[in-house]
Amino acid sequence: MRLRTLPTLAIAVSACTSSSRAQDSVLQSQLTLPPGYTVSHFARVAGARFMALGPDGSVYVSRPAAGEVVRLVDADGNGAAESQSVAVSGLNRPHGLAFHGGYLYIANTDGVVRVRVGTNGQATGAAERVNTYNGGGGHWSRSIAFGADSAMYVAIGSTCNMCVEKSPDRAAVMRFDENGANGRVFASGLRNAVGIALNPATKQIWVTQNERDNIKPDHEDLPPEEINILQDGGDYGWPYCYGNRIPSPDPDFNDPARCARTIPPALEMQAHSAPLGITFLDRATVLPQDWRGDALVAFHGSWNRSTPTGAKVVRVRVRDGKPVSYEDFISGWQSSNGRRWGRPVDVIVYKDGSLLISDDAQGAIYRVTRAESR
Repeated sequence: MRLRTLPTLAIAVSACTSSSRAQDSVLQSQLTLPPGYTVSHFARVAGARFMALGPDGSVYVSRPAAGEVVRLVDADGNGAAESQSVAVSGLNRPHGLAFHGGYLYIANTDGVVRVRVGTNGQATGAAERVNTYNGGGGHWSRSIAFGADSAMYVAIGSTCNMCVEKSPDRAAVMRFDENGANGRVFASGLRNAVGIALNPATKQIWVTQNERDNIKPDHEDLPPEEINILQDGGDYGWPYCYGNRIPSPDPDFNDPARCARTIPPALEMQAHSAPLGITFLDRATVLPQDWRGDALVAFHGSWNRSTPTGAKVVRVRVRDGKPVSYEDFISGWQSSNGRRWGRPVDVIVYKDGSLLISDDAQGAIYRVTRAESR
């Protein structure tokens, strides 16, 4: 499929009218935030998934179902995007986005492409494929980050709930040169590491891990979801173990000796929360100083619990370079009866130090800031 860039196609986004202010008021009443903070609509983007901040402060958002990446611009700085344009189209389920070396890198389900971006944030020229990896099967999303070594790290989920993968790049994080060459497995045993980010303090790669479904004897609360800190060559256990090196109860994967050699999670979280995007808060000036070493994680929410969980954004407290606990930061996308009206996907720090949250169920990007700076 031919990849196209369409930097001039603009779609109007409604300005801050009385109607949008009314919608923001409803949104504020639906969500529970820390005291003194406010939430509003930054943009409406159907199927919004992962985001990246462009060199000029514009926001790029992947739309996997549409096969495109859109660019959002808040030209007047009022906290809402006035324009939305298609930056790159003709893509194959694009998901993760990263800026590096003057390029926007886009993780398609079967390989990474990149497009040159000018200082004005506009994509120029045709998108270029830089590598290919295994596609198809379950867990189609791919996420991307660049390390302190300028290498490209791509998270590739498993093809299944429980199996031994035939292709070594599945259930793994791959490392490539920054131009996409010389791919190799960096970390394995990661069933579906959707969120990926570089810790700015330790320079280590962190991932959020979606663990297996339908485990016995208690699929409701087992196994825990995970945050993992990646080590080169590290094995994180799937499908043979879960949690702190606990062997799988499935006789086809029960191998205590193998589990003993794996790396346990850095932090365990509520089962089936579906942790997706993760961002560190070193540039989040909207938040107190003592938050700046912490991270936020978007919980997309469960699909197979009798009492649904997730559908919120949590603060992960970090001490001495490691996650030590987590707590609700924003909740309310799920009502007390378990019904959801939204599902958070990704969180990034915006150019002004506020926070942006994508919601693929509502087709929205929300902005969180202090009430007095609205």
